[in-house]
Amino acid sequence: MDDNKLYNALLKSEGERRRKDQGEAKPEDNFRTERPFAGSDRVRPNWVKVDIDQSEYPPTVYDSSISLELIGNPRPWSREQLRERKIIYPGMPDKAVMDAYRELRIQLKNRAGEKNFAVMFSSLGGKGNSVLTAFNLATSFAMDSHTSALLVDCDPYNQDLARLVSVEMQAGVTDYVADKSLSIKDILYPSGVSRLSVIPAGTQVFSAVELFSSVRMRELISELKSRYPDRCIVLNAPPFLETTEARILERFADQIIFGVPFGDVTAEVIAESVDALGSSKFSGVVFQE
Repeated sequence: MDDNKLYNALLKSEGERRRKDQGEAKPEDNFRTERPFAGSDRVRPNWVKVDIDQSEYPPTVYDSSISLELIGNPRPWSREQLRERKIIYPGMPDKAVMDAYRELRIQLKNRAGEKNFAVMFSSLGGKGNSVLTAFNLATSFAMDSHTSALLVDCDPYNQDLARLVSVEMQAGVTDYVADKSLSIKDILYPSGVSRLSVIPAGTQVFSAVELFSSVRMRELISELKSRYPDRCIVLNAPPFLETTEARILERFADQIIFGVPFGDVTAEVIAESVDALGSSKFSGVVFQE
């Protein structure tokens, strides 16, 4: 019997015992619920608690294969749509690109160890596909069946994320930080890619520096990082050399990657940027076409 069948059998057995001993069990007795996506009234269970013989099984049971499949993706992209948007996917014709993202994922995970982590991506050029590269990096994490991913777009000056996501987005990071009446579920959206959720940058563009420096921003990132042990977070930051926001967002990241647009940045600029960062969080560069 494979793990999922065994797990389902345990759940069924437990449910029958509860009904006999205590009457019908309440859903909240067995599940820790994820807050729904923005615009959705559904609540999806993510944690399963099972009372079983502790001598045979670990004291705490968390099955990511069950949890991760419960992440909603109401409008999944087709392969043709992914290819049109230059989003990576298993079996894509350009195997070299796919392998490059896989290698990047492996290196970042090895550097992080067993814990989940947040990686910040920021371009060293004034142009380029910063959001697309960050999205594909998050997608590479989501392609691992034991991992979920969350892309948090922190570049309010660029709205390219909208064309990469299969649902309409409204409020985002800056709106959440500015408006205490908003909750995380109001800014969390499915992406069109399995196991990948996104949070857009929001509409508060001109006050982004002050908002990213606020206590509420720190609390938001802390909540996102601590909520699930199997989630990797990608923070897409504005260009490192041209804005102040990237320097502020650096404090929220465990690792930092610079994007280098091909032919737009010299080796000296890269070295100077790493020195200016002055942090052990620097993990490498990604060369972009």
